[in-house]
Amino acid sequence: MAYDHKKIEKKAQEIWAALDLYRTEDDTGREKKYILDMFPYPSGEGLHVGHPKGYIATDIYSRFSRMKGFSVLHPMGWDAFGLPAENFALKNKVHPRAAVEKNIAHFKQQLAHIGLDYDWTREINTTDPEYFHWTQWIFLKMFEHGLAFQSDEPINWCPSCMTGLANEDLEGNVCERCGTVVEKKRLPQWVLKITEYADRMLADLDTLDWPEHIKEAQRNWIGRSEGAEIRFEVRTSDVLTSERTSDVLNIEVFTTRPDTLFGATYLVLAPEHPLFQNEGLRKSLRNVKKVYKYIQTAVSKTEIERAAEGKQKTGIKLEGIAAINPATKEEIPVYVADYVLGNYGTGAIMGVPAHDERDFEFANQFNIKISPVVFSAGSVSAGEIANGELQEIWGPERWAEEWNDWYTHPGILINSGEFSGKHSEESKWDIVAAVGGKRVTRYKLRDWVFSRQRYWGEPIPIIHCEKCGAVAVPYEDLPVTLPEVDHYEPTGTGESPLAAIESWVNTTCPKCGGPGKRETNTMPQWAGSSWYYLRFMDPHNGEELVSGKKEKYWAPVDVYVGGDHAVRHLIYARFWHKFLYDISIVSTPEPFKRLEFLGFILAEDGRKMSKRLGNIINPDDVIAEYGADAFRVYEMFMGPFENTTAWSTASISGTARFIQRVWNFQERVSDKPNVALGPLLNETIRKVEKDIEVFKFNTAVSQMMIFLNAAEKEGSIGKEQWLAYIRILAPFAPHIAEALWEEAGKEGSIHAAAWPTYDEALLLSNEREIVVQVSGRKRGSVRLSAEASEAEALNEAMKLPTVTAALGGKEPSRVVYVPGKILNIVR
Repeated sequence: MAYDHKKIEKKAQEIWAALDLYRTEDDTGREKKYILDMFPYPSGEGLHVGHPKGYIATDIYSRFSRMKGFSVLHPMGWDAFGLPAENFALKNKVHPRAAVEKNIAHFKQQLAHIGLDYDWTREINTTDPEYFHWTQWIFLKMFEHGLAFQSDEPINWCPSCMTGLANEDLEGNVCERCGTVVEKKRLPQWVLKITEYADRMLADLDTLDWPEHIKEAQRNWIGRSEGAEIRFEVRTSDVLTSERTSDVLNIEVFTTRPDTLFGATYLVLAPEHPLFQNEGLRKSLRNVKKVYKYIQTAVSKTEIERAAEGKQKTGIKLEGIAAINPATKEEIPVYVADYVLGNYGTGAIMGVPAHDERDFEFANQFNIKISPVVFSAGSVSAGEIANGELQEIWGPERWAEEWNDWYTHPGILINSGEFSGKHSEESKWDIVAAVGGKRVTRYKLRDWVFSRQRYWGEPIPIIHCEKCGAVAVPYEDLPVTLPEVDHYEPTGTGESPLAAIESWVNTTCPKCGGPGKRETNTMPQWAGSSWYYLRFMDPHNGEELVSGKKEKYWAPVDVYVGGDHAVRHLIYARFWHKFLYDISIVSTPEPFKRLEFLGFILAEDGRKMSKRLGNIINPDDVIAEYGADAFRVYEMFMGPFENTTAWSTASISGTARFIQRVWNFQERVSDKPNVALGPLLNETIRKVEKDIEVFKFNTAVSQMMIFLNAAEKEGSIGKEQWLAYIRILAPFAPHIAEALWEEAGKEGSIHAAAWPTYDEALLLSNEREIVVQVSGRKRGSVRLSAEASEAEALNEAMKLPTVTAALGGKEPSRVVYVPGKILNIVR
């Protein structure tokens, strides 16, 4: 009989609503599972088929957890403040609030079609004053503790978006939103001291069950480097050979290899280095026009372009000045080059071409002296080096011939004065002390520029008073809300559009009672998303951010799922969480225990879906034609969850046929169990359970298909076997499972039923015979677990004499592995 997906989906969702099935109770008597999506920005375009992939995954996991007896929290909300929402509203000539409300309504309608089990009684919206009351409260707490401060340092300014940006809002040195190259602009800004938490954020990564590439991205973004700051005197041409020191300039260089200081033969400054603003330098340069033309060109490039591996180095020598190496006292040239970035270290490096590959390339290109100072051959004695014998064998000309990786290794110091013959690692801090340097820790991470010169954001709860300075808005006066306006376009002057609304700006100083002015900058779009997971625990609490009892029960988030913006959002959320931990608002040092990374779904043409390319696939259209369950099963069956995969309309037809076959097979249900199916059903229950737990949804679906194939061949299935099968199918295809449960005469919802159990004693052998080929020809076989990894399979195969003989002593150039079936080793 035909499966009428529209009728069945409508009825199933009515049952869930009537039973209030997904309302979360704070049942502290049961073990909990807090399962969370990175909540979306409600864009005007709505969802395309790539967006629901993560939502379906968390829905499966939460339904499964509920059936396993856990108390489940699976909420949804909206990240609706910030530049994206305001830009959309400006483009469509509507108020941001109206645009957000309309977009959220559209998103909720689309999500409803998919049949997701969110508890909508806990819905939050970052633009709701009852929510951003507590965003402002957290800011004030940071202000109290000295973590929020004002600065007028030059910031990243996007001339197109007309607002300041944090480093995390850039891709290289372009605005991530519009692609415009940013400028440096000096503006009064609020800044959060995120660097205070850098070491803790690094250390605690080791405690988290996160994908290693995400943890590594966090480490790289924080960018902790231990090294030394060393001062180089820089003298202009009129004092290079004199004894006078009044005209001496200084450049601070940060290096992680102070042991190589004696080999520093040049300096390189970033184009953004502040020395280029020095009028004395301008007057001393003999090639000033050439230098500043190069700087102008360099700063217009993105950081990605400037730092690209393999890119030919460019640079200009600063003619008319030289630096003094503090260790050798020799004059060395100074260059400006775009491969040195102004936002890392001090924006100046010492070039040691004998022991750094980039420096080596630069020195060869510009014919700069190469001075080896570390020899890493362990067979050479310190006495031989001290006697100078190695200098003859391993002189500069040998280094100039070609690069060897061992040049970067620690070893015995040569050409290093009193330190020659000593080990470089043991001597590096003595060298630093000898030249008056200092040991420091540097971070790529910069304090968070927190001000935006735009209308649509949380007002920063500060009042400026000429007498008292920056004063916190009293807690009892929160939230500070935005004024209702007809025009909110950015000014481009560095001031927020709020600055022109005198009736809102002018107020009274809470401290002295005199006249005051409200802060007119607003918070960035990242503010509300830095703590939202806490509000889901207690969304209607008007007295505190979250009750201590509820936080202790629900925290931390057990499984967090997302992809886009994972690095930046996680940096900010972890920073805020650790601060809240320090002031005893939360009970855990980390917010997200486990992270599952979401791979993208591309359009059928293999490109990213976008309105501009005209390749967007709307899930509403897919569901209307194939049904929600076919859509859900297909998205989980496309491939490993973390992989990026292209959409295929032809393939979804296959999952739709699978759903139809399941529906038809209810007619083959018998009161008598099918003994032949017992072991396979037992194995299927086990595998689906294990696969859901580790987000291997594609292999779980495959196993359910394998079972259905076997059942169809058998021609019948016992009723209890059938009820077990549709229960493991239920998280993936909730609508058809609900209908089949009812058709089988069962009361209540299948999603409130217990997950079926399996018997270890009845499990099928998990071992399979794997055919081993070398370049397509069979050379033997090995017995392995069907779930063995490629590395495990290859290791066993390489033990076969026939395989090693066929390879002829060569290493495999490629390996093709199909788990449970075949391993092909390509020579």
